[in-house]
Amino acid sequence: MTGKKKKLKPLIGFIGQGYIGKNYADDFEHRGYTTVRYALEKPYKDNKEKIQECDIVFIAVPTPTTPKGFDDSIVRKAIALVGEKKIAVVKSTIIPGTTKSFQKKYPDRTIFYSPEFLSEATAANDAAHPFSNIIGMAGNTAMHRAAAKRVHAILPKAPFVLTCDSTEAELIKYAHNGNGFFAVVFFNFMYDLAKRLRADWTPIEEALRKDPFISHYYIRPIHKTGRGAGGHCFIKDFAALRGLYGKMVNDPVGLAALIALEKKNIALLKKSGKDKDLLRGVYGKSI
Repeated sequence: MTGKKKKLKPLIGFIGQGYIGKNYADDFEHRGYTTVRYALEKPYKDNKEKIQECDIVFIAVPTPTTPKGFDDSIVRKAIALVGEKKIAVVKSTIIPGTTKSFQKKYPDRTIFYSPEFLSEATAANDAAHPFSNIIGMAGNTAMHRAAAKRVHAILPKAPFVLTCDSTEAELIKYAHNGNGFFAVVFFNFMYDLAKRLRADWTPIEEALRKDPFISHYYIRPIHKTGRGAGGHCFIKDFAALRGLYGKMVNDPVGLAALIALEKKNIALLKKSGKDKDLLRGVYGKSI
């Protein structure tokens, strides 16, 4: 026989089939990979045992922030399903430092954190055309570095590629979401100021959209069903970020600023009736 043997593609697993896990799995299948999808819903619920056969498993399951605090228990249960000597890639948003605790608990598999930047409305396109591929290693070992290269090799091409420490990757995700939260609240401040000055917001927004120094994603004060930073990520992730900052950094002024922004956002959401169920999930029924 002449010629080189064709290299077999790894079997790719996905735990969680919400809009994140589903669109990542769809993209991998579109690019010719064989996948195994496991979720609690049909038709995926019977694939639980098959996950351990997968070479690389992406985990995209809920990580809620509740009145009791941040909860990563679903991710921990998911990692337990990954086979020994296999690779687990956590896509769920988790508190910085968590991936290293996962790796310590499961030393028989290689665990990475890779932040996702999918918007619910454009998730399929975002999964297929990422602006960055980031792999955070829980340890700077030869095994982790080699495994990180394997993961990068199967991802869709991106203009920015980074391999870093897992805590750094976790912080990148919180910085991304925190920036969006700050921007939404700030432009709501500006919108209210414009109203008090009897200024039309339309030309202001038009100018801001053309400003190369300002992201146009968050400048619309009234978005979807109301005002404020809502959705499944902003509310819970900012509450977790504020809690982490208060715990880790001795900065009363900075913490007060985060709390004030959080309270302002809650007020915007409540007044406009936006995402009240999500607010209650994070802060309790009394909110």
